[in-house]
Amino acid sequence: MSETAPLSAEEAEQLARMRYRRALTRKKRKEREAASEVKELNITAMMDMMTIILVFLLKSFASSSAAITASEDVRPPVSSTRATPKDTVAITITPKNILVGDREVVRLKDGRIPEAQLQGRLVLGLDAQLKKEVSKLKFIAERNPAAPFSHELSVIADKMVPYDLLLTVLYTAGENELQNYRFIVLQRDSE
Repeated sequence: MSETAPLSAEEAEQLARMRYRRALTRKKRKEREAASEVKELNITAMMDMMTIILVFLLKSFASSSAAITASEDVRPPVSSTRATPKDTVAITITPKNILVGDREVVRLKDGRIPEAQLQGRLVLGLDAQLKKEVSKLKFIAERNPAAPFSHELSVIADKMVPYDLLLTVLYTAGENELQNYRFIVLQRDSE
């Protein structure tokens, strides 16, 4: 058996200090852990928060969901209509270009479609992009009965767009199964 030598008074005091520090450190750590624990949930505050979120979501769902690209070049005509726009394929006609959604498909020259982009009344760049949009909408409609393909098109045109250009765009849309047109206008201030 090995015998341990008796500790001197100084060593015993140093050992006692070390044990005291460790115990104090353990106590502080446990107090920190206990302070960060949640003792009970305040269900009233949580219900208030959930109610606010629910009201916000309902309000945003009830508002119009149509995505209309604003452009500096487009000044739609003014109307006194009360109808709200629907979320459909959107074609924007500016004096400089034709866009589907926010993607430019045809750049106009002097407010006209370049001859290279025309095949009779069919606008080739617009036709290609509308084919993609229609196939995407049909794909969604096949998998989601709540979102049927409605054959609708929203036209956002500058009020100075020539009728012939508008007619050409509508012909191209009609060739792509988009026969129901909605013209987006600015609402006149009620007086």
